[in-house]
Amino acid sequence: MKTIMIAAMHSGAGKTVTTCALLSALKQRGERMQAFKCGPDYIDPMFHEHILGVPSRNLDLFLQGVEGVGKTLSRMDADIAVIEGAMGFYDGLNNTTEASAWDLARLTGTPVVLVVNSKGSGLTLAAQVKGLMDFREQSGIAALVLANTSERRASSLAPVLERETGLPVLGFLPPMEEARFESRHLGLMTAGEIADLTARLNKLGQAAEQYIDLDRLLILASTSRLRRLGEGDRFSGGRGFCCRIAVARDEAFCFLYADNLDALRDAGAELIFFSPLHDSELPKADGLYLPGGYPELYAERLSENTAMRHSIAAAVKSGLPTVAECGGFLYLGQSLEDAEGRAHPMCGVLPGCGFKTGHLQRFGYQTLTAPADSLLFRVGEHIPAHEFHYWDCTENGADLRSEKADGRSWTCGFASPSLYAAFPHLHFGGAVPLAQRFVKACEQWKASMT
Repeated sequence: MKTIMIAAMHSGAGKTVTTCALLSALKQRGERMQAFKCGPDYIDPMFHEHILGVPSRNLDLFLQGVEGVGKTLSRMDADIAVIEGAMGFYDGLNNTTEASAWDLARLTGTPVVLVVNSKGSGLTLAAQVKGLMDFREQSGIAALVLANTSERRASSLAPVLERETGLPVLGFLPPMEEARFESRHLGLMTAGEIADLTARLNKLGQAAEQYIDLDRLLILASTSRLRRLGEGDRFSGGRGFCCRIAVARDEAFCFLYADNLDALRDAGAELIFFSPLHDSELPKADGLYLPGGYPELYAERLSENTAMRHSIAAAVKSGLPTVAECGGFLYLGQSLEDAEGRAHPMCGVLPGCGFKTGHLQRFGYQTLTAPADSLLFRVGEHIPAHEFHYWDCTENGADLRSEKADGRSWTCGFASPSLYAAFPHLHFGGAVPLAQRFVKACEQWKASMT
Protein backbone atom coordinates (compact mmCIF):
# COMPACT_ATOMS: atom_id res chain seq x y z
CA MET A 1 0.00 0.00 0.00
CA LYS A 2 1.33 3.41 -0.98
CA THR A 3 1.08 6.30 1.46
CA ILE A 4 0.90 10.08 1.28
CA MET A 5 0.59 12.50 4.22
CA ILE A 6 -1.27 15.81 4.31
CA ALA A 7 0.41 18.04 6.91
CA ALA A 8 0.66 21.73 7.80
CA MET A 9 2.68 24.29 9.72
CA HIS A 10 0.02 24.61 12.42
CA SER A 11 -3.51 23.65 13.43
CA GLY A 12 -6.25 25.41 11.53
CA ALA A 13 -4.28 25.67 8.28
CA GLY A 14 -6.70 23.47 6.34
CA LYS A 15 -5.43 19.90 6.77
CA THR A 16 -8.83 18.33 7.36
CA VAL A 17 -10.56 20.21 4.54
CA THR A 18 -7.75 19.39 2.11
CA THR A 19 -7.65 15.74 3.18
CA CYS A 20 -11.42 15.43 2.76
CA ALA A 21 -11.29 17.14 -0.63
CA LEU A 22 -8.60 14.74 -1.84
CA LEU A 23 -10.37 11.67 -0.46
CA SER A 24 -13.61 12.71 -2.15
CA ALA A 25 -11.94 13.43 -5.48
CA LEU A 26 -9.91 10.21 -5.50
CA LYS A 27 -12.93 8.16 -4.50
CA GLN A 28 -14.86 9.65 -7.42
CA ARG A 29 -11.98 8.47 -9.63
CA GLY A 30 -12.40 4.93 -8.33
CA GLU A 31 -9.16 4.70 -6.33
CA ARG A 32 -9.02 2.02 -3.60
CA MET A 33 -8.18 4.06 -0.54
CA GLN A 34 -7.79 3.94 3.20
CA ALA A 35 -7.67 7.03 5.39
CA PHE A 36 -5.63 7.48 8.56
CA LYS A 37 -5.19 10.18 11.18
CA CYS A 38 -1.87 10.89 12.87
CA GLY A 39 -2.29 11.10 16.63
CA PRO A 40 -5.20 10.43 19.00
CA ASP A 41 -7.96 12.55 17.41
CA TYR A 42 -11.42 10.98 17.15
CA ILE A 43 -13.31 13.60 15.14
CA ASP A 44 -11.34 13.98 11.91
CA PRO A 45 -11.55 10.23 11.19
CA MET A 46 -15.35 10.52 11.26
CA PHE A 47 -15.15 12.79 8.21
CA HIS A 48 -12.79 10.37 6.47
CA GLU A 49 -15.16 7.48 7.14
CA HIS A 50 -18.16 9.47 5.89
CA ILE A 51 -16.43 9.87 2.53
CA LEU A 52 -14.97 6.40 2.07
CA GLY A 53 -17.58 4.31 3.83
CA VAL A 54 -14.93 2.38 5.78
CA PRO A 55 -13.44 3.21 9.19
CA SER A 56 -10.53 5.64 9.26
CA ARG A 57 -7.80 4.55 11.63
CA ASN A 58 -5.39 6.35 13.92
CA LEU A 59 -1.63 5.98 13.61
CA ASP A 60 -0.27 7.04 16.98
CA LEU A 61 3.37 6.33 17.78
CA PHE A 62 2.92 7.18 21.46
CA LEU A 63 -0.18 5.08 22.08
CA GLN A 64 0.67 2.19 19.74
CA GLY A 65 4.44 2.23 19.36
CA VAL A 66 6.21 1.61 16.05
CA GLU A 67 5.14 -2.03 15.84
CA GLY A 68 1.51 -1.19 16.60
CA VAL A 69 1.46 1.42 13.84
CA GLY A 70 3.01 -1.13 11.49
CA LYS A 71 0.32 -3.67 12.34
CA THR A 72 -2.43 -1.16 11.68
CA LEU A 73 -0.96 -0.34 8.29
CA SER A 74 -0.41 -4.00 7.41
CA ARG A 75 -4.07 -4.92 7.94
CA MET A 76 -5.37 -2.46 5.37
CA ASP A 77 -6.58 -3.65 1.99
CA ALA A 78 -6.16 -0.62 -0.27
CA ASP A 79 -3.90 0.74 -2.98
CA ILE A 80 -3.23 4.11 -1.38
CA ALA A 81 -3.40 5.46 2.15
CA VAL A 82 -4.01 9.15 2.77
CA ILE A 83 -2.72 10.13 6.22
CA GLU A 84 -3.88 13.39 7.79
CA GLY A 85 -1.24 14.90 10.04
CA ALA A 86 -1.79 16.43 13.46
CA MET A 87 -1.10 19.94 14.80
CA GLY A 88 2.06 21.48 13.36
CA PHE A 89 4.29 19.17 11.31
CA TYR A 90 7.03 18.84 13.95
CA ASP A 91 4.82 19.17 17.04
CA GLY A 92 5.21 16.07 19.19
CA LEU A 93 5.49 14.94 22.77
CA ASN A 94 6.53 17.65 25.27
CA ASN A 95 7.92 20.08 22.67
CA THR A 96 9.90 17.40 20.84
CA THR A 97 9.36 15.70 17.48
CA GLU A 98 8.52 12.38 19.16
CA ALA A 99 5.18 11.02 17.90
CA SER A 100 4.75 14.05 15.62
CA ALA A 101 3.47 13.96 12.06
CA TRP A 102 7.10 14.31 10.91
CA ASP A 103 8.10 11.34 13.08
CA LEU A 104 5.36 9.20 11.56
CA ALA A 105 6.24 10.25 8.00
CA ARG A 106 9.92 9.52 8.66
CA LEU A 107 9.35 6.06 10.11
CA THR A 108 6.87 5.00 7.45
CA GLY A 109 8.76 6.59 4.55
CA THR A 110 5.70 8.63 3.63
CA PRO A 111 6.06 11.66 1.34
CA VAL A 112 4.44 14.80 2.75
CA VAL A 113 2.21 17.31 1.00
CA LEU A 114 2.31 20.51 3.03
CA VAL A 115 -0.91 22.54 3.15
CA VAL A 116 -0.16 26.26 3.33
CA ASN A 117 -2.61 29.10 3.86
CA SER A 118 -1.42 32.20 2.04
CA LYS A 119 -3.59 34.69 3.90
CA GLY A 120 -1.52 37.68 5.03
CA SER A 121 1.75 36.39 3.59
CA GLY A 122 3.64 36.33 0.30
CA LEU A 123 7.35 35.72 -0.09
CA THR A 124 7.57 35.16 3.65
CA LEU A 125 5.55 32.01 3.08
CA ALA A 126 8.45 30.62 1.05
CA ALA A 127 10.80 31.40 3.93
CA GLN A 128 8.53 29.54 6.33
CA VAL A 129 8.35 26.51 4.05
CA LYS A 130 12.14 26.55 3.63
CA GLY A 131 12.46 26.68 7.40
CA LEU A 132 10.35 23.54 7.74
CA MET A 133 12.34 21.79 5.01
CA ASP A 134 15.67 22.61 6.66
CA PHE A 135 14.62 22.06 10.29
CA ARG A 136 15.43 18.36 10.04
CA GLU A 137 17.86 16.75 7.61
CA GLN A 138 15.11 14.65 6.03
CA SER A 139 11.87 16.61 6.22
CA GLY A 140 10.00 14.38 3.78
CA ILE A 141 8.16 17.40 2.38
CA ALA A 142 7.59 16.65 -1.30
CA ALA A 143 5.00 19.16 -2.48
CA LEU A 144 2.71 22.03 -1.52
CA VAL A 145 -1.02 22.71 -1.80
CA LEU A 146 -2.44 26.19 -1.23
CA ALA A 147 -5.53 26.28 0.99
CA ASN A 148 -8.29 28.89 1.00
CA THR A 149 -6.58 30.69 -1.88
CA SER A 150 -8.22 32.29 -4.91
CA GLU A 151 -7.25 31.20 -8.41
CA ARG A 152 -5.72 34.58 -9.16
CA ARG A 153 -3.70 34.56 -5.95
CA ALA A 154 -2.56 30.97 -6.53
CA SER A 155 -1.41 31.70 -10.10
CA SER A 156 0.87 34.48 -8.87
CA LEU A 157 2.13 32.79 -5.70
CA ALA A 158 2.76 29.24 -6.96
CA PRO A 159 5.70 30.17 -9.24
CA VAL A 160 7.32 32.10 -6.41
CA LEU A 161 7.02 29.19 -4.00
CA GLU A 162 8.34 26.73 -6.56
CA ARG A 163 11.30 28.96 -7.39
CA GLU A 164 12.24 29.68 -3.78
CA THR A 165 11.62 26.24 -2.25
CA GLY A 166 12.21 23.86 -5.14
CA LEU A 167 8.92 22.12 -4.31
CA PRO A 168 6.10 21.64 -6.79
CA VAL A 169 2.80 23.35 -6.00
CA LEU A 170 0.18 20.74 -6.85
CA GLY A 171 -2.63 23.25 -6.87
CA PHE A 172 -5.02 25.02 -4.56
CA LEU A 173 -8.45 24.96 -2.97
CA PRO A 174 -10.40 28.20 -3.38
CA PRO A 175 -12.37 29.84 -0.57
CA MET A 176 -15.61 27.83 -0.30
CA GLU A 177 -18.58 27.95 2.03
CA GLU A 178 -18.55 24.14 1.95
CA ALA A 179 -15.12 24.22 3.63
CA ARG A 180 -16.41 26.01 6.71
CA PHE A 181 -17.17 23.43 9.38
CA GLU A 182 -18.42 24.59 12.76
CA SER A 183 -16.36 23.84 15.85
CA ARG A 184 -16.97 23.35 19.55
CA HIS A 185 -14.78 22.80 22.60
CA LEU A 186 -13.15 19.54 21.38
CA GLY A 187 -12.75 20.59 17.74
CA LEU A 188 -14.98 20.26 14.70
CA MET A 189 -18.62 19.26 14.97
CA THR A 190 -18.83 15.52 14.42
CA ALA A 191 -19.67 14.26 10.95
CA GLY A 192 -23.04 12.96 12.10
CA GLU A 193 -24.12 16.44 13.24
CA ILE A 194 -23.75 18.15 9.85
CA ALA A 195 -26.95 17.63 7.88
CA ASP A 196 -25.62 18.49 4.41
CA LEU A 197 -22.19 16.93 4.87
CA THR A 198 -22.31 14.59 1.87
CA ALA A 199 -23.14 17.42 -0.53
CA ARG A 200 -20.45 19.64 0.97
CA LEU A 201 -17.79 16.96 0.73
CA ASN A 202 -18.77 16.25 -2.88
CA LYS A 203 -18.26 19.93 -3.66
CA LEU A 204 -14.84 19.84 -2.06
CA GLY A 205 -13.97 16.78 -4.11
CA GLN A 206 -15.04 18.52 -7.29
CA ALA A 207 -12.85 21.49 -6.41
CA ALA A 208 -9.87 19.20 -5.79
CA GLU A 209 -10.42 17.51 -9.15
CA GLN A 210 -10.51 20.89 -10.86
CA TYR A 211 -7.70 22.72 -9.11
CA ILE A 212 -5.24 20.09 -7.79
CA ASP A 213 -2.99 17.84 -9.90
CA LEU A 214 -4.21 14.50 -8.56
CA ASP A 215 -2.16 12.46 -11.02
CA ARG A 216 1.03 14.03 -9.72
CA LEU A 217 -0.14 13.51 -6.14
CA LEU A 218 -0.56 9.79 -6.77
CA ILE A 219 2.88 9.59 -8.37
CA LEU A 220 4.41 11.11 -5.22
CA ALA A 221 2.97 8.40 -2.95
CA SER A 222 5.39 5.65 -1.90
CA THR A 223 5.12 2.20 -0.32
CA SER A 224 5.23 2.33 3.48
CA ARG A 225 8.34 0.90 5.15
CA LEU A 226 6.20 -0.34 8.05
CA ARG A 227 3.92 -2.45 5.86
CA ARG A 228 5.87 -5.61 6.69
CA LEU A 229 5.32 -5.31 10.45
CA GLY A 230 2.38 -7.44 11.56
CA GLU A 231 1.90 -8.94 8.09
CA GLY A 232 -0.37 -11.95 8.29
CA ASP A 233 -1.50 -10.90 11.76
CA ARG A 234 -5.20 -10.97 10.94
CA PHE A 235 -7.58 -12.75 13.30
CA SER A 236 -8.72 -16.02 11.79
CA GLY A 237 -11.81 -16.45 13.96
CA GLY A 238 -11.00 -20.13 14.35
CA ARG A 239 -12.42 -20.64 17.83
CA GLY A 240 -15.41 -18.35 17.32
CA PHE A 241 -16.65 -15.79 19.79
CA CYS A 242 -16.13 -16.56 23.45
CA CYS A 243 -18.17 -13.68 24.88
CA ARG A 244 -20.34 -10.68 24.02
CA ILE A 245 -19.40 -7.10 24.85
CA ALA A 246 -22.03 -4.35 24.75
CA VAL A 247 -20.50 -1.20 23.20
CA ALA A 248 -22.21 2.18 23.60
CA ARG A 249 -22.33 3.99 20.27
CA ASP A 250 -24.58 6.95 19.50
CA GLU A 251 -24.47 10.76 19.39
CA ALA A 252 -23.30 10.97 23.02
CA PHE A 253 -20.73 8.15 22.89
CA CYS A 254 -18.91 8.30 19.58
CA PHE A 255 -15.17 8.41 20.40
CA LEU A 256 -14.19 4.89 19.36
CA TYR A 257 -10.94 3.78 17.74
CA ALA A 258 -11.61 1.31 14.94
CA ASP A 259 -8.50 -0.58 16.09
CA ASN A 260 -9.98 -0.99 19.58
CA LEU A 261 -13.07 -2.66 18.15
CA ASP A 262 -10.93 -4.88 15.93
CA ALA A 263 -8.69 -5.83 18.86
CA LEU A 264 -11.72 -6.92 20.90
CA ARG A 265 -13.03 -8.99 17.99
CA ASP A 266 -9.59 -10.47 17.39
CA ALA A 267 -9.45 -11.49 21.06
CA GLY A 268 -12.74 -13.38 20.66
CA ALA A 269 -15.49 -10.90 21.52
CA GLU A 270 -18.74 -10.43 19.66
CA LEU A 271 -19.61 -6.72 19.81
CA ILE A 272 -23.21 -5.68 20.44
CA PHE A 273 -23.76 -1.97 19.82
CA PHE A 274 -26.42 -0.11 21.78
CA SER A 275 -27.49 3.46 22.54
CA PRO A 276 -27.71 4.87 26.10
CA LEU A 277 -29.76 7.67 24.52
CA HIS A 278 -32.32 5.69 22.57
CA ASP A 279 -32.49 2.12 23.95
CA SER A 280 -34.41 1.17 27.07
CA GLU A 281 -31.95 -1.25 28.65
CA LEU A 282 -28.48 -2.72 28.37
CA PRO A 283 -28.44 -5.69 25.98
CA LYS A 284 -27.54 -9.08 27.39
CA ALA A 285 -23.75 -9.21 27.39
CA ASP A 286 -20.70 -10.44 29.28
CA GLY A 287 -18.93 -7.06 29.29
CA LEU A 288 -19.59 -3.35 28.83
CA TYR A 289 -17.59 -0.71 26.94
CA LEU A 290 -18.57 2.94 27.50
CA PRO A 291 -16.30 5.11 25.30
CA GLY A 292 -15.90 8.86 25.33
CA GLY A 293 -17.88 11.40 23.38
CA TYR A 294 -20.18 14.29 24.25
CA PRO A 295 -22.45 13.09 27.09
CA GLU A 296 -22.43 16.65 28.47
CA LEU A 297 -24.34 17.85 25.39
CA TYR A 298 -26.98 15.14 25.91
CA ALA A 299 -27.00 15.10 29.72
CA GLU A 300 -30.71 15.81 30.08
CA ARG A 301 -31.74 13.11 27.60
CA LEU A 302 -29.33 10.59 29.14
CA SER A 303 -30.75 11.37 32.55
CA GLU A 304 -34.34 11.05 31.38
CA ASN A 305 -33.63 7.53 30.13
CA THR A 306 -33.90 6.17 33.67
CA ALA A 307 -34.47 2.58 32.57
CA MET A 308 -31.10 2.52 30.79
CA ARG A 309 -29.30 4.23 33.66
CA HIS A 310 -30.69 1.75 36.17
CA SER A 311 -29.89 -1.17 33.87
CA ILE A 312 -26.26 -0.11 33.51
CA ALA A 313 -25.89 0.69 37.21
CA ALA A 314 -27.17 -2.74 38.20
CA ALA A 315 -24.85 -4.47 35.73
CA VAL A 316 -21.70 -2.60 36.79
CA LYS A 317 -22.47 -3.00 40.50
CA SER A 318 -22.95 -6.74 39.99
CA GLY A 319 -19.37 -7.01 38.70
CA LEU A 320 -19.91 -7.02 34.94
CA PRO A 321 -16.44 -6.32 33.40
CA THR A 322 -16.62 -2.68 32.35
CA VAL A 323 -14.35 -0.20 30.59
CA ALA A 324 -15.52 3.44 30.80
CA GLU A 325 -13.35 6.17 29.29
CA CYS A 326 -13.78 9.94 29.69
CA GLY A 327 -17.43 10.54 28.72
CA GLY A 328 -18.27 6.97 29.70
CA PHE A 329 -16.61 7.60 33.06
CA LEU A 330 -18.73 10.73 33.60
CA TYR A 331 -21.87 8.78 32.69
CA LEU A 332 -21.19 6.33 35.54
CA GLY A 333 -21.01 9.17 38.08
CA GLN A 334 -23.67 10.70 40.30
CA SER A 335 -24.55 13.64 38.07
CA LEU A 336 -23.34 15.58 35.04
CA GLU A 337 -23.65 19.27 34.22
CA ASP A 338 -24.84 20.19 30.76
CA ALA A 339 -23.42 23.06 28.67
CA GLU A 340 -25.62 25.53 30.61
CA GLY A 341 -24.36 24.28 33.98
CA ARG A 342 -27.52 22.37 34.97
CA ALA A 343 -26.80 19.10 36.78
CA HIS A 344 -28.60 15.90 35.74
CA PRO A 345 -28.57 12.54 37.53
CA MET A 346 -26.43 9.85 35.87
CA CYS A 347 -25.93 6.14 36.63
CA GLY A 348 -24.74 6.68 40.21
CA VAL A 349 -22.17 3.89 40.19
CA LEU A 350 -19.18 6.13 40.95
CA PRO A 351 -19.04 8.85 43.64
CA GLY A 352 -18.15 11.92 41.58
CA CYS A 353 -20.20 14.65 39.88
CA GLY A 354 -19.19 15.93 36.45
CA PHE A 355 -18.98 19.69 35.97
CA LYS A 356 -18.10 22.19 33.27
CA THR A 357 -14.75 24.00 33.56
CA GLY A 358 -14.53 26.06 30.37
CA HIS A 359 -10.98 25.00 29.53
CA LEU A 360 -8.94 21.89 28.78
CA GLN A 361 -8.15 19.61 31.70
CA ARG A 362 -4.87 17.65 31.89
CA PHE A 363 -4.70 17.71 28.09
CA GLY A 364 -2.32 15.45 26.22
CA TYR A 365 -0.33 12.25 26.37
CA GLN A 366 0.41 10.58 29.70
CA THR A 367 1.58 7.25 31.09
CA LEU A 368 -0.49 5.24 33.56
CA THR A 369 0.89 2.88 36.19
CA ALA A 370 -0.97 0.82 38.80
CA PRO A 371 -0.03 -0.21 42.35
CA ALA A 372 -2.18 -3.35 42.01
CA ASP A 373 -3.43 -5.71 39.33
CA SER A 374 -6.87 -4.89 37.89
CA LEU A 375 -9.11 -5.56 34.91
CA LEU A 376 -6.69 -4.00 32.36
CA PHE A 377 -3.48 -3.26 34.26
CA ARG A 378 -0.72 -5.24 35.93
CA VAL A 379 1.76 -4.00 38.51
CA GLY A 380 4.92 -2.56 36.97
CA GLU A 381 3.48 -1.88 33.52
CA HIS A 382 3.48 1.52 31.86
CA ILE A 383 0.33 2.14 29.81
CA PRO A 384 0.29 5.05 27.32
CA ALA A 385 -2.92 7.09 27.36
CA HIS A 386 -4.24 10.54 26.56
CA GLU A 387 -6.80 13.03 27.88
CA PHE A 388 -8.84 15.64 26.02
CA HIS A 389 -11.83 17.09 27.89
CA TYR A 390 -13.31 20.35 29.16
CA TRP A 391 -15.49 18.77 31.86
CA ASP A 392 -14.00 17.52 35.14
CA CYS A 393 -15.26 15.48 38.08
CA THR A 394 -15.41 16.07 41.82
CA GLU A 395 -13.98 12.57 42.39
CA ASN A 396 -11.59 11.23 39.77
CA GLY A 397 -10.43 8.18 41.71
CA ALA A 398 -6.96 7.28 42.97
CA ASP A 399 -6.30 3.70 41.83
CA LEU A 400 -3.81 4.70 39.12
CA ARG A 401 -0.93 7.12 38.76
CA SER A 402 -0.67 9.30 35.69
CA GLU A 403 2.53 11.04 34.65
CA LYS A 404 3.29 13.42 31.82
CA ALA A 405 6.59 13.64 29.97
CA ASP A 406 7.41 16.91 31.78
CA GLY A 407 7.29 15.13 35.16
CA ARG A 408 3.87 16.29 36.36
CA SER A 409 1.90 13.48 37.96
CA TRP A 410 -1.35 12.81 39.80
CA THR A 411 -3.59 9.94 40.87
CA CYS A 412 -6.72 9.09 38.94
CA GLY A 413 -9.20 6.43 37.99
CA PHE A 414 -11.15 3.56 39.45
CA ALA A 415 -9.50 0.21 38.73
CA SER A 416 -10.63 -3.14 40.12
CA PRO A 417 -10.76 -6.73 38.85
CA SER A 418 -13.97 -5.83 36.98
CA LEU A 419 -13.60 -2.11 36.22
CA TYR A 420 -11.57 0.54 34.46
CA ALA A 421 -13.25 3.94 34.77
CA ALA A 422 -11.22 7.13 34.28
CA PHE A 423 -10.70 10.14 32.06
CA PRO A 424 -7.67 8.77 30.14
CA HIS A 425 -8.43 7.19 26.76
CA LEU A 426 -6.66 3.93 25.92
CA HIS A 427 -5.62 2.42 22.60
CA PHE A 428 -5.90 -1.37 22.40
CA GLY A 429 -3.40 -1.63 19.54
CA GLY A 430 -0.26 -1.08 21.60
CA ALA A 431 2.21 -3.50 23.18
CA VAL A 432 0.15 -4.26 26.32
CA PRO A 433 -2.66 -6.81 25.67
CA LEU A 434 -5.50 -4.66 27.01
CA ALA A 435 -8.17 -6.11 24.71
CA GLN A 436 -7.17 -9.68 25.52
CA ARG A 437 -7.40 -9.00 29.25
CA PHE A 438 -10.81 -7.38 28.90
CA VAL A 439 -12.13 -10.26 26.82
CA LYS A 440 -10.66 -12.85 29.21
CA ALA A 441 -12.47 -11.21 32.12
CA CYS A 442 -15.70 -11.20 30.11
CA GLU A 443 -15.24 -14.90 29.29
CA GLN A 444 -14.72 -15.68 32.98
CA TRP A 445 -17.81 -13.65 33.88
CA LYS A 446 -19.83 -15.59 31.36
CA ALA A 447 -18.62 -18.89 32.81
CA SER A 448 -19.50 -17.77 36.33
CA MET A 449 -23.07 -16.97 35.26
CA THR A 450 -23.75 -20.47 33.89
